[in-house]
Amino acid sequence: MDPRDKRLAIRVEDHELDYADFEGIIPAGEYGAGAVIVWDRGTYRNRTRRDGEEVPADRALQNGHLVVEPRGQKLRGGFALTRTGTDARGRERWLLVKKRDAEAAAARQPVLSRPESVLSGRTIEQLAAETGWSSTRR
Repeated sequence: MDPRDKRLAIRVEDHELDYADFEGIIPAGEYGAGAVIVWDRGTYRNRTRRDGEEVPADRALQNGHLVVEPRGQKLRGGFALTRTGTDARGRERWLLVKKRDAEAAAARQPVLSRPESVLSGRTIEQLAAETGWSSTRR
């Protein structure tokens, strides 16, 4: 939530909407293996503009710069995604930066202060303990 922080984001394929309510364990060897919770939920607005006109989100992604305003239970306010290149495996690398707006707060760290699922109230660690999953298992 601090506009001075820059976070690395790696683009992955789109997920099916059927997964929007999934919490559980993805088995070892499967893509995304591990414990999964729904950390936040809400809507968003595309805030990408060029010459005063909205740039459609798909075009903004193609152009390498997208500004969104999540309206979640935990994340709110503007965020910018800017493509910086690709990694060794050819995946797009992006920087995620919080915009300076009313929701910006350097001291607010929702990942640390609100680690629980918005669906079940469990944390990743609680889910893993309940199911016996360990990140060291392969």
